[in-house]
Formats: sequence, C-alpha cells, structure tokens
Amino acid sequence: MSSKIRVVVVDDSALVRSLLTEIINRQPDMECIGTANDPLIAREMIRELNPDVITLDVEMPRMDGIDFLGRLMRLRPMPVLMISTLTERGAEVTMRALELGAVDFVAKPRIGVANGLTQLATEIVEKIRIAAKAHVHRMVRPPVPTGTQASAPVLSSTALLGRLSTEKLIAIGASTGGTEAIKEVLIQMPADAPAIIITQHMPPGFTTSFAARLNSLCQITVKEAVHGERILPGHAYIAPGGKQFAISRSGANYVAVVNDDPPVNRHKPSVEVLFKSVAQHVGRNAFGIMLTGMGADGAAAMRQMKDAGSYNYVQDEASCIVFGMPREAIAHGAADEVLPLGKIGEALLGRLRSAGGEVRHRI
Repeated sequence: MSSKIRVVVVDDSALVRSLLTEIINRQPDMECIGTANDPLIAREMIRELNPDVITLDVEMPRMDGIDFLGRLMRLRPMPVLMISTLTERGAEVTMRALELGAVDFVAKPRIGVANGLTQLATEIVEKIRIAAKAHVHRMVRPPVPTGTQASAPVLSSTALLGRLSTEKLIAIGASTGGTEAIKEVLIQMPADAPAIIITQHMPPGFTTSFAARLNSLCQITVKEAVHGERILPGHAYIAPGGKQFAISRSGANYVAVVNDDPPVNRHKPSVEVLFKSVAQHVGRNAFGIMLTGMGADGAAAMRQMKDAGSYNYVQDEASCIVFGMPREAIAHGAADEVLPLGKIGEALLGRLRSAGGEVRHRI
C-alpha cells in the first residue's frame, strides 16, 4: 500500500489539470491518481479510485462545482480543496463552498494562470497535506440561505448591560475550517454583545464576501475592520485579507489598527498580532477564543492574554477540522476551557450574563 496522499484533480481546463498534476507529482509524499474535466466523470473516478483529497474547480460543464460539492458532502464526505478564481464572484462562491464543507481553497489569478499556479505551488501542496489530515463531517442539513436569519439561542436585549458591553471585548482567531466555526459562534451573539475582533487566515479579496455573508446571518453587525475606526459593542470586525489587524486605545475607546506590516508566523493577517494587542490593551476585560486551524499562530499571544487576565476558550479536537492552533494554545497553557464548537458561544454568553449580574449588584 502506498503511503502517499492520493489526489484526484477536477477542472475543466486541460492546462490547469496538467499543471496541478505536475505540481502534485513533484512531491515525494503525494501523487495525482486521476484527473477529470467535469463532475460527472469525477464522480465515477472517486468511486473507483477512493482518493484521499480532491481539488475542485467551481465553474465546470454539465454540473456546477458547488452543486457537485454539496452532493459529495452529503453522500460521501471527503477532503476537498477548492480552486477558486480571484474575483468578487469567485469569492462569493468560495464562501459557499467552505460552508458546504470544503476544507480550504486556493485563489488562482484570472489571467496568467500557468505562471500563477506555478507561483502558488507551495501553497497548493501545503493545503493538500492539511486537507488529507482534516476531520471532514457529513453535511446533515443545508446551510442557511443568504438573507435569512439563522435560528440560534439569543439573549434578550436586556440580558447584557450597555456598560458591560462597552468594557468587554471578544477576540477570535482561526484558520483552516474557521469560516464556518466563526459563523457558529457569531450567530449566537445578541445585538448588544460586546465588540468582537477576528483574525481568520484569508488572502486579499475574500474577507469582504466573508464579512457580508456573516452580516446577513447575525444579529450583530459584521464588517471588515478599517484603520482608525472605533471598535463598538454589537459589532464584529474581521481582519482584511493581506493586512495585519490589531487594536489600540484612544482614551476609553478601543480603536482598530490595520496596516501593511510584514507577515508574522508566515501569516498576514496573523492571530498573534491581534492577540498581542488584546493582551496589551484589554487585559482582564477580554475573552479569547481559539478555533480550528493549522499551525501555532496565536498560541503564545493567547497565553499572554491569559497572563493579562483574559478568560479563554479553545475548540476541542473532535469538533475541529484541523486541531493545530487549538492544540498549541492548550500546550502553551492558554486555555481556561476546552469545549466543542457548539458549546463555546453558550459558555461565553453564560459568563457574560454572570458578569452582568455582578455589575448590577455593585450598582
């Protein structure tokens, strides 16, 4: 039996199939065992070859890649790496693919595809390796359509005090699998929740669609962070792709810092950058949440947050797509509670309710 990662490439472009095959077969730990130019051919190939990972284009003949992905994740869930076009439309479709269960994506350029994919070779093979180890779950219910409110337990508007919401701040870090994990936390947040700041590893051009998607589902307002803006309760701010995001203070207010500083831990945006700023400027008024993701980005800074007085939640292994970042946070002693994804929002709201009661009692 081969120990190599066995990959099937699904793309309607012969050039892209050839390039991806070459990139994969150059790696000592993986091999392309088949290619297909449309999903119907791919379906039979998957049945026969039982690959470890498939790469999937979005726009293909006979069956749209998203339709195929939805059927695949319901009937035969497996690791899928999307090959997306770097356009506004491509970003929206990619968010849909991640919602349906794709592990991750690579954004190919609209022009100069051959040169672009060659430059992306390291990223492609790294994400295939991550996908091969990912915990993929069967999709048991269709995602909530855009423009509708998700059903989630919500606190009444009086459950959190305005004063408390102004003082507290929630910081979230995530990577592979994080888009859906973040959604699961945010849809539980009431309209008067404390301000939430988020770093999700994501390239330029995709966080706008990600924020818009979340904003359509949540009671809080979700947006990309803008340099210099005040961080307000009832809002969630997402680090723009390709930028670093942190916070600072201006008097009693938290303020967004968005800049073009270099990558940290190879990431831009980096969870480490955001969490360090929270440790410095928020201290015991912070709550930290570390969600699914590969690597160790943010683990050391989350420990700094804990040392400064924050209360931290870490996603457990069973509910993670990739347990790397949560595992490292636990190893650094940064976790106060390790919980399944579905329990994190509930636990956080319970702690905020208790804190609100303490404030009322003091007043």
